[in-house]
Amino acid sequence: MDQAVKCRFDQYPKEAKMCLVALRNLILTVATSLELGEVEESLKWGEPSYSVKTGSPIRLDWKLKSPEHYYLFFNCNTKLVDTFRELYGDSLALQGTRAIQLTLSNPLPELVLTHCIGLALTYQQRKNLPLLGA
Repeated sequence: MDQAVKCRFDQYPKEAKMCLVALRNLILTVATSLELGEVEESLKWGEPSYSVKTGSPIRLDWKLKSPEHYYLFFNCNTKLVDTFRELYGDSLALQGTRAIQLTLSNPLPELVLTHCIGLALTYQQRKNLPLLGA
């Protein structure tokens, strides 16, 4: 883990950190399963960020102003969250064009998030397809 990212994870409350580490592991697992090469892990705007050459960056964070939630952020200039809304609007809490909101007390919706993360990590190949080729 990148040292700056590790320091950031260490600043989160225990429950949030556990959820965010699980989310980080899911991103890395999806990238590996899709054989996307090295995942760049860094801090962007103080948030852990994950990117590969074929995709659009994914950030994650927990916010003090909404302590029961944590978030998966996407570039708002992409079609990602609009596509997630079309595909999973009944099962995901989405914020505008940039975020999936998750609840600390709920299990991680791994199947749905695996698909969303896969679409983000392969966005450059899919961006001109209807519903990103989903």
